Amino acid sequence: MDPLTFADVDSACRAGGATVLSSVTDLVPAAGSHAGIAPARYVTGNQGTYAYETRYIDDEAKSAVIVDSKASQLNRIEEAIALAIQEGDPALSRMPSIRVHYEGHPEYTSFDYQLPHRFTDGHIRFGTHEGKPVTEYPIYVDARNATTANATALLELSPVSLVLGSWDSTRRAHQARYRSCATGEIIGVLADQTESGRKPAPRGAARKDDLAPSVQLSEKDMLTLLKTQEDEMSSKTVEGIKKKAKAAKSGKTSASVLGLGSIPPSLDALGLVSCSTIIRSHVLSFSALRQIRFGSDNEANVACRSLLAALALHGIALADEELTLRANCDLREASGSRVALDGRRGTQREILPLTREVTGPLLGEAIDAAASKAGIHWDGQVFEVTGNPIILGGIETDADED
Repeated sequence: MDPLTFADVDSACRAGGATVLSSVTDLVPAAGSHAGIAPARYVTGNQGTYAYETRYIDDEAKSAVIVDSKASQLNRIEEAIALAIQEGDPALSRMPSIRVHYEGHPEYTSFDYQLPHRFTDGHIRFGTHEGKPVTEYPIYVDARNATTANATALLELSPVSLVLGSWDSTRRAHQARYRSCATGEIIGVLADQTESGRKPAPRGAARKDDLAPSVQLSEKDMLTLLKTQEDEMSSKTVEGIKKKAKAAKSGKTSASVLGLGSIPPSLDALGLVSCSTIIRSHVLSFSALRQIRFGSDNEANVACRSLLAALALHGIALADEELTLRANCDLREASGSRVALDGRRGTQREILPLTREVTGPLLGEAIDAAASKAGIHWDGQVFEVTGNPIILGGIETDADED
């Protein structure tokens, strides 16, 4: 097998080229096949649950659970890109981006590849650039008015919005919508293929405090302690503690809400899931990329599509370097990734697994080709946006409690 080359990507971005590139990796629980894992958790009503589906595995329909969704896998690519740029990745550091910052609050700073709606995110749209509303600034207006017939303006402002997907859904008309050209997921085939396999057993949880197993406080003492930490807590937490202390019929209430005392074991949490097989997959659709044009010149179109393809491939390679999902879901690779480039008419060509040593230089070559053939400027330019202070004032630290 040979590594992927720029010539492969260039060919795939031309009419009649490869349909997709796929990368599939078998995973196993880090502790061994006996270990359960915690899949992605969802909420239905007031109950936590996992997402179960039927998948076709080894020529059979089998019950599977979503370990990591498409959206989550894209987020991991975005996180990997952000980290690589911070570490000075030579190719990604040339990529244009949009940065939002809130004056006086450096912790509230983010780039378009970190925001959920990318170039149309509300943090961007409601901000200002050089004292002017972003939605009135020519560079942003041109990118927002871009279409699949000519997406050049967006390619030079927020390329991640083209390759990872975006939708200008709040706009009254001309809502630009770009599908994600890169997709991925991790699924687990349930070890128990009966109906009970889709009903995880409850899992126990507790807290041990040897110093003070039980702390019961009067309303006065509870509020005295609360006052010393009140500025560090969310408003909802503070109000909840005050109400509970006031309503205590015995005159005393448990200080467990302050992180004091033990909590008895209870079976309230979702249990882990046992899987016979765990599969991670990525797909880059060249067919989707070929639906995007950058003017009427064919060579310019191919060069720009190749640039987006190389960006996606580098993001996938970087994201796959770190196999970290969530607590109780530590996995490892059971074997090397199987990467295949579609050869059309039922054929495939296997290539070596994607690594930064391959995809980084490939992206650099794609940037140079797009500059010479399409006049695309990727010079690390950053479109600076000052966030609207009204939004900052409305940020709730305990939003996950809603």
